[in-house]
Amino acid sequence: MLFHFDLKEFKEKVSTQFRPWQRSFQFWVRAADIYTGYKVFQVRASLEKDVQKQEVMWEKQHEIAADKIYSMCSELGGFFLKVAQIVGKPDLAPAAWVKRLVILCDQAPATPYNVIKVVLEKELGQSIDELFEYFDKDPLGSASIAQVHRARLKGDKNDVVVKVQHPGVQELMMTDIRNLQAFALYIQKTDVKFDLFSVTKEMEKQISYEFNFVREAEAMARIRHFLCQNNKKSPVRVPRLIRDMVSRRVLVMEYIDGIPILKLGDEMVKRGIHPDGKLAAAAKQNILKKLSLAYGQMILKSGFFHADPHPGNILICKGSEVALLDYGQVKDLPDELRLGYAKLVLAIADNDPLKASESYRELGIETLSKCENELKELLRLAETMFDTKLPPGVTMLQPFAEESSIKKVAVKAFPEELFSVLRTVHLLRGLSVGLGINFSCAEQWRPIAEEVLYVTGRLPAKDLKQVHKRGASRRRFWR
Repeated sequence: MLFHFDLKEFKEKVSTQFRPWQRSFQFWVRAADIYTGYKVFQVRASLEKDVQKQEVMWEKQHEIAADKIYSMCSELGGFFLKVAQIVGKPDLAPAAWVKRLVILCDQAPATPYNVIKVVLEKELGQSIDELFEYFDKDPLGSASIAQVHRARLKGDKNDVVVKVQHPGVQELMMTDIRNLQAFALYIQKTDVKFDLFSVTKEMEKQISYEFNFVREAEAMARIRHFLCQNNKKSPVRVPRLIRDMVSRRVLVMEYIDGIPILKLGDEMVKRGIHPDGKLAAAAKQNILKKLSLAYGQMILKSGFFHADPHPGNILICKGSEVALLDYGQVKDLPDELRLGYAKLVLAIADNDPLKASESYRELGIETLSKCENELKELLRLAETMFDTKLPPGVTMLQPFAEESSIKKVAVKAFPEELFSVLRTVHLLRGLSVGLGINFSCAEQWRPIAEEVLYVTGRLPAKDLKQVHKRGASRRRFWR
């Protein structure tokens, strides 16, 4: 019997088996370089007594780190593109980081058309020519898990969007998450007294769902139905599903024409609208109002919500209409957490430290105080984590700075399931800062929180403040 040895096939198998190890090695080398760079710089900066010179030094250090983080996220791709979306927010990260990372929102490397064609035809059981009148080979965009193509179905007049999963992406992303979990454990033991490991565990759970497009299709249909049922007109547009064209790795939905929210300023200039003028301000305020209202209703009334409002998932359509895309990351909050969070929203809106402390216990957030005025710092921490409003004169929160509430109040335990709410609020804050509007989602959501607590018997009628005058309160708030 002749033994046939295919060297090319052997190399591919070896490469596939060693790829996670190689990826892990690349992550740890780069992460260690960025982390030690900052630790060494902290010592240097502490020796400089001139505050202005110190600020200049920090800006340069942030620029150096931003280049390294950008290189790591763009070259490794996969899960690190999501890390870039989370970290690169104008209210949280240094400006140099935001400038570099914001462009990674929808610029993941595309999978070649011939590979996408094989996946699509295998999943749907027919050839592209049989299914589509035309199919654009160049993707509209490519993200960490999938890419989307514009097409038109046979016998139809309207365009559709075809979402196709990148082959082999799941294994690599799970490797990335486990590396990040190990790094989070190290960081929380050495620098940041916050339960980062629970945060990464929830990320692992949520992202594992994203690989099943059947689940995403059901989530999209459920949220679309909920928002239409709860409003005369839904605050945001949710794409309509093409029902018989969904599989685990392919999802077909209606095409919505719009401008990515990151390009809104450029579009206004094209149309002769001054980006800082009254007309632009009104449009931006309207956009944020619609998004925030939709999220208040989803989180507090339903508990089932779209958990990924980063700029790449938001389109602005005609008449300042907002479209919310990509339902791969959704969260179904248990009622106890949903109602506990509604109580925390009231505590933040009412500026009530005692209620905030009680809400922490109800939610299962365990803290350890390191300061005299514990209740005040607990409220500050709640505002940092769960509200979009920035303090007067502040344009960027620095939660890990020495004077921050996280340094004064250690978070020993944080419910994994609550991370999706925290991340969603932080992404909404990033959008509001990017649009130049400082607003409080807790204040806007107050009537919704009152309503759900009253309906479930958790808030006595005598304590109602706004539930019967929501229209008036909203008008006052957005002036």
